[in-house]
Amino acid sequence: MPRFSVIVPTHGVEGRLPLALDSVLTQPFGDFELIPVYDADDTPAGTVTTAYARRDTRIAPAQSPPAAGLDGARNTGLAAAHGTYVMFLDGDDTLVPGALQRIADRLREAADPDVLYLSHERAHWWEGGTTVVRPSGVGTPAWSAAYRRDFLTEHRLAFPSGHYTDLGWSGLVALAADRTAELRGTVCVRHLLRRQGSRLNMPGEHQLDLLDQVELVLARATAERGLSKAMFEQLFAVVLRIATHPRRLPARLRRGFFRRATHLYRHYRPAGFRPPSGSVGVQHRLLATGSFTAYRLLRAANRAAARARAAVPRPRAALTRAYYAAQLRLPLDENLAVYCAYWGRGHACNPAAVHAKVRELAPRIRSVFLVEPDAVARLPQGVEHAVIGSRRYWRVLARAKYLVNNANFADAVVKRPGSVHLQTQHGTPLKTMGVDQSPYPVVAAASGSFTHLLARVDRWDFNLSANRHSTETWERVFPGAYEQLEYGYPRNDVLYTATAADVARVRRELGVPEGRTALLYAPTHRDHAPGYDARLDLEAFCEAVGEEFVVLLRAHYFYDGGETPAGAAGAAAGGRVLRDGRVIDVTGHRSTEDLCLAADALITDYSSLMFDYAHLDRPIVIHADDWDVYRETRGVCLDLPAGPPGHVARDERELADLFRDGAYADAAADALRAAFRERFCQFDDGRAAERVVRRVFLGEPPQALPPVVPLAERTPAPRPPATLVRS
Repeated sequence: MPRFSVIVPTHGVEGRLPLALDSVLTQPFGDFELIPVYDADDTPAGTVTTAYARRDTRIAPAQSPPAAGLDGARNTGLAAAHGTYVMFLDGDDTLVPGALQRIADRLREAADPDVLYLSHERAHWWEGGTTVVRPSGVGTPAWSAAYRRDFLTEHRLAFPSGHYTDLGWSGLVALAADRTAELRGTVCVRHLLRRQGSRLNMPGEHQLDLLDQVELVLARATAERGLSKAMFEQLFAVVLRIATHPRRLPARLRRGFFRRATHLYRHYRPAGFRPPSGSVGVQHRLLATGSFTAYRLLRAANRAAARARAAVPRPRAALTRAYYAAQLRLPLDENLAVYCAYWGRGHACNPAAVHAKVRELAPRIRSVFLVEPDAVARLPQGVEHAVIGSRRYWRVLARAKYLVNNANFADAVVKRPGSVHLQTQHGTPLKTMGVDQSPYPVVAAASGSFTHLLARVDRWDFNLSANRHSTETWERVFPGAYEQLEYGYPRNDVLYTATAADVARVRRELGVPEGRTALLYAPTHRDHAPGYDARLDLEAFCEAVGEEFVVLLRAHYFYDGGETPAGAAGAAAGGRVLRDGRVIDVTGHRSTEDLCLAADALITDYSSLMFDYAHLDRPIVIHADDWDVYRETRGVCLDLPAGPPGHVARDERELADLFRDGAYADAAADALRAAFRERFCQFDDGRAAERVVRRVFLGEPPQALPPVVPLAERTPAPRPPATLVRS
């Protein structure tokens, strides 16, 4: 029998779940069983839990459907527990290092009490501050205590159903416990205060559950042990915080809530109870007399919190602002979708792939792409568009039911009730993103206000993820209430569906000579360097590697307007041939996926393109000549040199040597790439766009969507013909 059973409900916290599980598994005190309670095997939480269970025999997963709620998940875990003591941990919280040993020591000192109350630390979502909370009785969160399992069994204690289950649980536990103790002077649990907040802070009918929990405890206390004055005051302190609160109770519910609270107050008030002094005592007296109007006026006078204000659209021009506001008053067009990629650079990336699949699976939906004026000529035939900033642009933004972007819409765009915002992202994160950028001054200055960033995140309903690393990163750097879609990137579907004929066609269009090995060179942007920072002398490189190689130069999309080594962007269809045909500038080519199909190998520094190209299972070489500088100035969320997708060259000579002697595609490179693909090529299988459209546009439930094909069972697009890759 283990000393501890640690129960972890996982629903809705998949992105941070590994942190919670690792915080238990890495405890020096190892006499425990860990019970993650998940929804189903085919959910993200189920996948994470199953993977952990394979690695550690101390993990004993249990299942509870989402409909059972938090109380159901905890009760399921409680029924499966075997430990002497039971602890609960929310799936986005963590145990402080060494906590289990300190808890075990204190339990021994206190001769195994019924309940040991623990201090916890409330950590703000931006990791910028914490608040230590000492333990108490009624109102103690379930995860801020350790409970003797025999005590719980003897008194048949279980979490009551409904919201505010912690209040009901803590009250019932306090009533039943004969011996309690505290662990003072040390924090054991780090509780995350999520940016989107707790549902208990949101207005709605679920707030009425509070009185159900209070009545449950009051009735049990009266029937069994007698209700103490202290417990009565503690319970009604919670009631008084909620009554008439505009952020908790909708106006239509306040009078009924107050009336029922008055009834409970009068019915269960202990003999001789005297209200506290001050304003709280006045509130007690008004509740006892049922004086709702007077109570409401008193609370309004004392409340300092500002009322939430509706967002106001602020396009720059007054006439445009008025026009947009007028359009917002018109009904949503249920069959209109707008798309934007890379701030209007054209028809590209995930939005373009989703757009194509919508036309196939949901042809009733009219689609409009938002583009800058200079991108109109590059749009494929038949793609309807609106120029950014025009009246039509503001009209479709105001009326569209669906809004799809791989970056973000303008700050002035209002999230209308009933609209659906899909954030597709445009790569797997290697560099810091979102709120993680705050410690890096150069990046933070370029990114603008984090307040505006978070306001944009609040518009998202869905967010795409290509792998578990992305899921965990997005949840941390873009905290919000959106639904995470672990479906893969639609733009990468073609990397599995393209044929040999498609590959040959793209190479012809780009002007790749027959029999040559094409190396796609795709460096990323340096925030600390003004303008295009050429990290590689392509002329010297081509001279060093030999005639068999040609280079496809793909500068970062920030420079697709001409600021490349060539001084001009490539043509929309083909490429600009430079340096005697050895370098082809494809910076202006609209489809990065086509470039990947055409290339025999990829050379990059820190571009996220490496994660996409890895799906093709072709050689990748990392040119990391300034990794230390990039890491310190831009910030990274991965140690790339420690787990690269292929060989790493620290300078131009090493890079050229890898290609001259064929080592870029040797067995060691294959092994590195295989490990990289296992980690980052999780969800892309050629059907990502279909999953997205069926979930977002057709409203199909997740369990009805095509499942992700395992990596080992996928077949990437064929390699280019007559490739000269050596092994």
